[in-house]
Amino acid sequence: MNEPSKTNRLGRGLSALLDETGYDLDAAQPSGAPPKTLPIEFLRPNPFQPRKMFDPDELNDLTASIREKGILQPILVRPVPGESQSYQIVAGERRWRAAQRAAVHEVPVIIRELTDSETLEIAIIENVQRTDLNIIEEAEGYKVLVDQFGNTQDHIAETIGKSRSHVANSLRLLTLPAEIQDLIRKGNITAGHGRALLQAKDPAALAEAIIAENLNVREAESRARESQPQRRTNKARAAKPQPEKDADTVALQQNVSNSLGLKVTIDHSGDKGGQLTVHYKTLEQLDDVCRRLSREA
Repeated sequence: MNEPSKTNRLGRGLSALLDETGYDLDAAQPSGAPPKTLPIEFLRPNPFQPRKMFDPDELNDLTASIREKGILQPILVRPVPGESQSYQIVAGERRWRAAQRAAVHEVPVIIRELTDSETLEIAIIENVQRTDLNIIEEAEGYKVLVDQFGNTQDHIAETIGKSRSHVANSLRLLTLPAEIQDLIRKGNITAGHGRALLQAKDPAALAEAIIAENLNVREAESRARESQPQRRTNKARAAKPQPEKDADTVALQQNVSNSLGLKVTIDHSGDKGGQLTVHYKTLEQLDDVCRRLSREA
């Protein structure tokens, strides 16, 4: 796992790469030095590239621009071990694809030694910062960072420049059925719709309704809540008269509520124990509670 200082260097290095006037990738090359030029056939695509779909219209526009002006920003690559004439693309695959279409024979590159984890981090950053990366592809990149490279969600959020709740909510979308992830990937429904579907009893049926009836996110969330059988159980319980709580329980309930910033109810049943319920309205609030509990643990 990278130290925090290395995380910061990654972000600054990518910023320098994307700056049309800067090539100082944290001393990857002397500051102000021009990039090297390599034959385009020396470059190969990045297996860690989170973007699987390249918009044809955007690629056509970039191809036309390269034909007219050339490649204005160098492609970041890393050497392939044991192969003197092979370099793996870290950032700039769209430029490489467009350059091939434009029949460019040589491309400007910046060569840097990078680990697999750093390679994936930079690829995600480039796609998120320069073009709207599909949220499912973005989440899949985060999952690789967690599962294969042992990154925490906090570390990913700091590296990518997103909030931890954004990373957590993106990862939750990967628990949806594959066909629904496909709908989000294709833009048939939004990531907000996807988060609403996480609460639905039948996500596939609700997804069909979202498309057929053109439901917005709030309407989808309302449908999802209505589909939950436990909502009816809770209403039935609410109809029953509740015994008054003693002063100590009320005070403890208020203290916990103040600490969490959320409504808290404590139902104590003497020797039988009881229940502590934390009420939240958004997934961000739930994520905050989970983070606090994890930190205490």
